[in-house]
Amino acid sequence: MSFENKLNQYAKLVVEVGVNIQKDQILVVRTPVEGAYFARLLTKCAYEAGAKRVYVEFSDEQISKLTYEYASEETLSDFPEWETMKYDKYVEENAAFISISASNPDLLKDIPVSKISAAQKAAGKGLVKFRKATSNSEVCWCVVSIPTESWSNKVFPECENTEAAKELLWEKIFEATHMDAEDPVAAWRAHTDYLADKCKYLNEKKIKTLHYTAPGTDLYVELPKGHKWEGGGEYSTKGTYFVANMPTEEVFTMPHKYGVNGVLKATKPLVYGGNLIDNFSFEFKEGKIVSFEAGTGKEMLAKLIETDKGTAYLGEVAIVPHSSSVSKTNTLFFNTLFDENASCHFAIGACYPTTIENGVNMTEQELEAHGGNISMEHEDFMVGSDALTIEATTHAGETFYVLKDGEWAF
Repeated sequence: MSFENKLNQYAKLVVEVGVNIQKDQILVVRTPVEGAYFARLLTKCAYEAGAKRVYVEFSDEQISKLTYEYASEETLSDFPEWETMKYDKYVEENAAFISISASNPDLLKDIPVSKISAAQKAAGKGLVKFRKATSNSEVCWCVVSIPTESWSNKVFPECENTEAAKELLWEKIFEATHMDAEDPVAAWRAHTDYLADKCKYLNEKKIKTLHYTAPGTDLYVELPKGHKWEGGGEYSTKGTYFVANMPTEEVFTMPHKYGVNGVLKATKPLVYGGNLIDNFSFEFKEGKIVSFEAGTGKEMLAKLIETDKGTAYLGEVAIVPHSSSVSKTNTLFFNTLFDENASCHFAIGACYPTTIENGVNMTEQELEAHGGNISMEHEDFMVGSDALTIEATTHAGETFYVLKDGEWAF
């Protein structure tokens, strides 16, 4: 298949399988300006599939950086009311959302951390309804990637020029998203079915605790009663099946907010707020991060943990085999969408209410009473490797390996 045909098939897959656009539905596409060509393909596919209207929102990294450089911290702390109203309206009208994740991992490395933190907090408060709608699966959404100049050069600095780096990154993206299959749609259906089978097995086990062991890691994670494992695709509260991440290799649930104890070492860098955080680790007591270290980006990590009361706790536990299709690309993407699907991971901050029985109908107070974590942030970080073992203990007292030496043990 030619590159042009693959690109068209990729756009079609994102629209028809990713967000599964419905007749007369609104689609919102958020993309960097470098992705205009792909946004056009998504728009065309959406209209052909019956979308009522497609809105494309562009961003530019250099303009964003200039804003951070010149705007005051006070200004960055003020999220526009009209932006809140716009996204609230999108949610009310049951829009679907496609976000293209392709940022420069080093974009804001010279920007004061306090400015980045101020903007992050403001967006968290301003987009509460939108973020709740996505975490509760009230709307269909999908995050995908395309190569950009800065990202490609970061991933493949050894390439002779930017075009070669972008071409190689496209190859890795297509490999990770099963676009090399003869029938990508059929391949995705088989893949989501496979992940659903893993979830079914884990849900039937009624796990009480997970024990993580690896170099630098010895962690016990309690799971709340009524937790649910999810993975692959899911149904929105309106009954539409969608796949939120492309690629996706994980099965995930929520840890009990106060049931995490031990030490945990990250195995891949984290890109947060335009900054790189690397060689970091945590110590947990009764769910809370009580100490942490980082070789790079410690100040940024501290700001993340201090964002609100929930960012000192975990909200997601996700299992990914070391031999996943993303891991097989042998590429460090410096992009959470890809790196989290090459590695087991946790998330600092908010839980997904969908991962506990009746969670989407609970108030925040009820969710927390059941062990869920409430926060305006949800930031994934990677802990997987070929040396990671996860042993489960069920409420019935049975023990079994979920993962052994980085691979599924069942």
